[in-house]
Amino acid sequence: MTENDILNILKKVKYPGFSRDIVSFGIVKDIWIEDTSISVDLQISTTNENSRLEIESRVRKVLTETGSFEGIEVKSIVQAPQQRPAQAPGGTLEMQSNPIPGVKYSIAIASGKGGVGKSTVAVNIAATLAYRGYKVGLLDLDIYGPSLPILLGVNERPFITEERKLVPLTSYGMKVMSFGFLSGNDTPVIWRGPMVAKMTEQFFNDVTWGELDYLILDLPPGTGDIQLTLVQKLRISGAIMVTTPQDLALVDVRKGADMFRKVNAPVMGVIENMSGYAITGVVRDSEGTPMKNAVLSFPILDGMVDVKTDEKGQFHVEIDLFKRGGGSAESSRLGVPLLGEIPVSQELMEACDAGTPIVIKDPNSTVSQTFGKIVDKIEIAVSSN
Repeated sequence: MTENDILNILKKVKYPGFSRDIVSFGIVKDIWIEDTSISVDLQISTTNENSRLEIESRVRKVLTETGSFEGIEVKSIVQAPQQRPAQAPGGTLEMQSNPIPGVKYSIAIASGKGGVGKSTVAVNIAATLAYRGYKVGLLDLDIYGPSLPILLGVNERPFITEERKLVPLTSYGMKVMSFGFLSGNDTPVIWRGPMVAKMTEQFFNDVTWGELDYLILDLPPGTGDIQLTLVQKLRISGAIMVTTPQDLALVDVRKGADMFRKVNAPVMGVIENMSGYAITGVVRDSEGTPMKNAVLSFPILDGMVDVKTDEKGQFHVEIDLFKRGGGSAESSRLGVPLLGEIPVSQELMEACDAGTPIVIKDPNSTVSQTFGKIVDKIEIAVSSN
């Protein structure tokens, strides 16, 4: 029997308490076969002795049932789930230098806290790159709250090859993958950190991305297990921090940016989302004719602002609902560019709810043009590295 034969047999062994097998969890580390003897090494991330013994017993049982081996040895290497990450000199985490095969640039879109619109930014950056003709992948790494199924209007399940590899779905010219495609977007994920880290690693190793110019990684908020797994297992081209103008969001984004700095992952820039409120429209007279050079007045925090319509009677104004400039201040602190300021926009909200990136739905909108300028800066940043 070959090693692949043994792996197929071991797929019958389920991890205690789960419907998934130990092969898909990456627990089978090594297999040695010599004549009628076999040795299997397991790497188990649990301190539960009963679970370890049960897995070993199940492995011996399925191997015995083959009738092919007289000698069967099963050994476990236990890796504690709360094991501290390796430290490099100076107290910084060691970042791995392993890119995903076939991927030219991997860019993480990150935030310090939730609700800042990070996934919306990630989707529209990826869609803009794809619109420009690049081969683009988009990976939603938020295991607890995946957004990609809603933002792209995708409810399919990915195909699994005979080699147990996931084939990404295709949407708007992009290869896309999300845990929401596997679990169903309405199903809550109640997992501890080690399971989340293992699932994250499988997204890196067990998805057939093929040849890509860009892989955009939509990270969950914060600096937890997924971020640590990312920087320890994958070499990224850079990280982009998304924030809103409020001080609370800036405090959290500083923690996220400083984490990437500590692992020697370059921070490419900062994007300030919800930066004011964008109002667009057309002014018409009583007969319905667009009025050019008409002056409109809008209230702002400290007074009024006048806006003049263009030759087609159109106007665009951005009002600071709360405050502005947080992204600029943080980019200055980090010494990185402010990539863009994206206003609150009804068009953007409607595009998200419709499952269509606004850069695809309305490429000429002001928000889409802002994303275009952001992507211009990303192209320059990766080409200069």
